[in-house]
Amino acid sequence: MLQSTNQAPGTEIEMCGRSPKATFKDDLDAARTAVAAETSNGRNVVVIAHSYGGMVGSSVIKGFAKSKESPLSENQFGYVIGLILIASGFNLTGLSFMDPFFGHPPPAWRVNNETGYAELVTPPRDLFYHDLPDDEAEYWVSELTTQSLKALFEGGEFTYAGWQDVPSWYIGTVEDHGLPVLAQRLSVGMAREMGGVVEHRELQTSHSPFLSQPALTARIILEAVAAFTGSGRNDSTPAIDGDGTSIVVPRTALFSPSSWFKFGIPMAFGRFLGRGFLLFGWVRRMWTAGLR
Repeated sequence: MLQSTNQAPGTEIEMCGRSPKATFKDDLDAARTAVAAETSNGRNVVVIAHSYGGMVGSSVIKGFAKSKESPLSENQFGYVIGLILIASGFNLTGLSFMDPFFGHPPPAWRVNNETGYAELVTPPRDLFYHDLPDDEAEYWVSELTTQSLKALFEGGEFTYAGWQDVPSWYIGTVEDHGLPVLAQRLSVGMAREMGGVVEHRELQTSHSPFLSQPALTARIILEAVAAFTGSGRNDSTPAIDGDGTSIVVPRTALFSPSSWFKFGIPMAFGRFLGRGFLLFGWVRRMWTAGLR
């Protein structure tokens, strides 16, 4: 989803492709068209992305952030000023969605080369909507569509770590059966180590917090937009341990050992990975320079 910061309704984009020939670039082009429509009319944009859409949302920022290096900065009036990721991850420039998994699908789905689609092997209600009432969960399961394998395994040449260009907010999902919360916390730690400015919040929900806890999800989004625009201050006073109806700010507390295991260790490991990626990038640049 793309949201103009000075316009109540946002521009929503459906991702994932209804054809096995759909590519990551198709999704990226659709997102770029929507962003350009807003910025060309003098509106700043906050990109809100969920799950796979996080890679698209981050990549679309290229050229739209306010930067001296931006090729579009001289010709546009609006910019992308922030990124909000929901149950997603911080991607790296040049890597496709499946590259970090070395091309091996997670247990929840498998490759179907005959159809060209990713095929769920876990019941979608359990994967995405386990905290919704039966009738609501069944409705959203019926709304699910196909996911092109090409969009997942290809397109690395078009990906971009746009979260390094703008401030980001991350909404984590503690009861997520599709993307474990430990992996989410690790990703936040990695992004912070690599220079990302990331505010982190968590909700006690499934992979789809905007369905099971829409009011709390909206509250975080409004808080993030206020931070991006400088129109408000952080008024939330969440606790470390929520009861399912609270917003949690992941942090470690000296006299709360459980917080060390829940937040400290995963984020520390994420920072270790981030430092490794930075070192790898430095070595590669030095190697490339030496060959010239």
